[in-house]
Amino acid sequence: MSAAKSDHDTLWALIKDIKFGMLTHRHANGMLHAHPLTTQNQSIDEGAQLYFFISRASELAQRLQQDGNVNVSYSDPGDDSYVSLSGQAVISDDQAKKEELWTQLARAWFPAGVNDPDLALLEVHIHHAEYWDVKESKMVQLAKMAKAALTGETPPRLGEHKELHLS
Repeated sequence: MSAAKSDHDTLWALIKDIKFGMLTHRHANGMLHAHPLTTQNQSIDEGAQLYFFISRASELAQRLQQDGNVNVSYSDPGDDSYVSLSGQAVISDDQAKKEELWTQLARAWFPAGVNDPDLALLEVHIHHAEYWDVKESKMVQLAKMAKAALTGETPPRLGEHKELHLS
C-alpha cells in the first residue's frame, strides 16, 4: 500500500463516522465563519477530496466563489480523535457526482431532489491534514497525567499526532 493511499485510509477511518464537519471560511467582513456541513463521501477519493451539498443561493456559496481557502474540522471526543483539513473549495456542477452522492436525507434541504436548481456540489480539495488520535483509555490517560503532575515530568505523548501533505 502506498503512503498516500495509507494516509487517505487513515483520514477516512478517523472521520467516516462523524456526521458533520465544521467548514471554516473567510467572511466578507474579514472574520472567520464556520458552518456545520454533512460529508457526502463514502470514502476519500484518490484526489483527496471531500464533498458537501450546499445551497447555491447561500452566503457560503457566494463567499467560496470569491475565496475558496477553507478548513474542515472533525471532532470525536468520545474516541479522542480530532482532524483538521485545509484546502481549496470549489463549487462544481458535476451532475454525475451529485447523483452518485445523493441521498434521500438531502431532500429535506433540496426538495426538488438531485436536479434542484439550488443544489450545489461543494468540493474541498485537501492540501494539508493534521490529526490527533488517542488510543489509550481515559483511565490510562488520567494515570499518565497524574504521574506527570506528581513527578513534575512532562507527560508522555498520548496517542498519535501526524501532519499530512496531500497535494
